Amino acid sequence: MNMRVVVKIGGDLLKGDAPNVPLIEDLKELVEGRGLAIVHGGGDLVTEMAKRLGKEQRFIVSPEGFKSRYTDRETAEIYAMVMAGEINTKIVGLLQSFGINAIGLSGFDGGLLRAERKERLVIVDEQGRKRAIEGGYTGKITSVNTRLLEILMGEGYTPVISPLAMGMKFEPLNVDGDRTTSAVAKAIRADAVIYLTDVEGVLLDGKIVPKISIVEVDELLKRIGAGMSTKIHAAVDAVRGGVGRAIITSGFVERPILDALEGRRGTVISL
Repeated sequence: MNMRVVVKIGGDLLKGDAPNVPLIEDLKELVEGRGLAIVHGGGDLVTEMAKRLGKEQRFIVSPEGFKSRYTDRETAEIYAMVMAGEINTKIVGLLQSFGINAIGLSGFDGGLLRAERKERLVIVDEQGRKRAIEGGYTGKITSVNTRLLEILMGEGYTPVISPLAMGMKFEPLNVDGDRTTSAVAKAIRADAVIYLTDVEGVLLDGKIVPKISIVEVDELLKRIGAGMSTKIHAAVDAVRGGVGRAIITSGFVERPILDALEGRRGTVISL
């Protein structure tokens, strides 16, 4: 299958006693077309490590319903250590063991991901009131070093990217994994971007929605709820930025990626 694809995987790839072989086999098939880049998450593992280090984690909710980690300086350091260190290294090692020539990258490597630090965040507090708080070490991606990715992919490497960006003052910034995936997909003009999750697609009234046009998204989000909102917004951003299509699908089935690309499963978001 000769096409350019960006895949977002969760830290779930590392959980359990055995690797997710069907997923890795699909990734291996995509590598043959020299067009695969991977972005990983792993927020649960960041939370676990922070707990072990005695750093309590705080989660905030935006007016749009997005739940995210509040990242102060100490949390940013833990985030960098786990994302760019532990998780990235383990995923690269696992993929290498299956014959995929993976190379681990964070936003700091070659200035891959640059981001602006958010000075203020608007949140909804426990009483349902909106208020502004300090932005901490959360960022919005402003640029992707496309040239670096093109060189690596052209030489047969598979980039495995952690969602850790370099700020304008060269500080570590927590950037959302789904938004990072969108930014990478736009930068390399991907044919498709795939967001793997633990459900078979976007659900409405208990049924999978096979296709969503970006003009339908706002109305649909009111009925779907906040759980999928981050992925859907990232998918829409990718499609508006020139990516052929975005697919939200399960990573825990047989042929999770190839079946999605062939239209057999998942929710496709397109123009």
